[in-house]
Amino acid sequence: MNAILTDLYQLTMAAGYWQSGKATEVATFELFVRRLPPHRNFLVAAGLAQAVEYLLNLRFTEEELAYLRKLPQFRSAGEGFFQMLSEFRFTGDVFAVPEGTPVFAGEPILTVRAPLLEAQIPETYLLAMVGFQSLIATKAARMVESAAGRAVVEFGTRRAHGPEAGVLAGRAAFVGGCTGTSNTLSGMKYGIPVFGTAAHSWVQSFASETEAFARLYELLGPATTFLIDTYDTLEGARRATQLGKPFWGVRLDSGDLAALSKAVRAILDSAGFPEAKIMATGDLNEYKIADLLAAGAPIDAFGAGTELATSADAPSHGAVYKLVEIASGAEKRATAKASAEKSTLPGAKQIFRYADHDVLGLAGECRMGCEALLRPVVLHGEPIGPQPTIVESREYARRCLAALPDEVRGLEVVPEPWRIKQSVELIQLREAVLGGRS
Repeated sequence: MNAILTDLYQLTMAAGYWQSGKATEVATFELFVRRLPPHRNFLVAAGLAQAVEYLLNLRFTEEELAYLRKLPQFRSAGEGFFQMLSEFRFTGDVFAVPEGTPVFAGEPILTVRAPLLEAQIPETYLLAMVGFQSLIATKAARMVESAAGRAVVEFGTRRAHGPEAGVLAGRAAFVGGCTGTSNTLSGMKYGIPVFGTAAHSWVQSFASETEAFARLYELLGPATTFLIDTYDTLEGARRATQLGKPFWGVRLDSGDLAALSKAVRAILDSAGFPEAKIMATGDLNEYKIADLLAAGAPIDAFGAGTELATSADAPSHGAVYKLVEIASGAEKRATAKASAEKSTLPGAKQIFRYADHDVLGLAGECRMGCEALLRPVVLHGEPIGPQPTIVESREYARRCLAALPDEVRGLEVVPEPWRIKQSVELIQLREAVLGGRS
């Protein structure tokens, strides 16, 4: 992993910690979202597997160290600092909610407890990885909910914010409930089902639509999905059936999808292809999917691209990574911010989930009749066991989301989507640290 794939100030602070004799102090940082993005009642935690992989493989190369030595910001950093970086290994602990967990504002998704430098340097990467994948997994969950049991496939790499983002979007969308992705690399890396049909260029490259369909069928056989709206959608549907061979279905990518899907369904049925399916694509999101189904569109599957791979209506959120505790020897001090609209809660915390609410308490509390969501995944720099498979994370997300009230899973924003209480112990610690200030 590229250790300098981070903001410069993480490294300048590390140099300052080293020079100030604070390198061995043990810090606890929590990654959480201050407030939910617009139009969201929850977030699906995702990207945790990559976060752990990053921490366990974080190394500074000689090339990276040579670059840092040339920067004016490190002119006063001693050689001991660079020697420390050359031997850098993550030796701390990581606690996280299981990937696929619905979380809410202010709840830690991930906690890092490690020597101060080891906990500080990863901030940028962890925020980017967990923040992005959680956005996409959440968007996917909303689309899957709107599809009401019909398949949703992620098609968005070509519109993602970079090819690498497309690979991760395919992964996160699968965690959020999508059937699969069009991204072949995402499929190979993460074991996700991959899907694809053909583009309009395929049809246009042949002298006739009928020939294009026949040649595609020679390649794909019964798994063929015909893109039928290059010229005339209804004629395209008729030409697909005139081949007289079984095929998976047809894809509609433009026009009045509700009206066209009904007309195409009638053509397929009357031609003796009642099993052939209809897939819809074309700038779809959860609202358009819901509207299509409300209009009675006989669509069996949806391909979602731009809106899903970019979380277009909420492309960012206020994820933060904040110091909540620091220890030097036997002395431990809880920390918090009191600044307006950016205040934080002190102390390492735990999320206790009950059937209809959460209690945000201190990590050392014991409670009955609930589930403690933050669980150890790395201790003393070593993973405590294998990470869940992506299929297991997807199934976990499905179960957790199904347990939420209908209005929380729905598309309308709920003023208080999930009740979160603070424990007495947490409230007392906050008042002790901040002196009652807000």
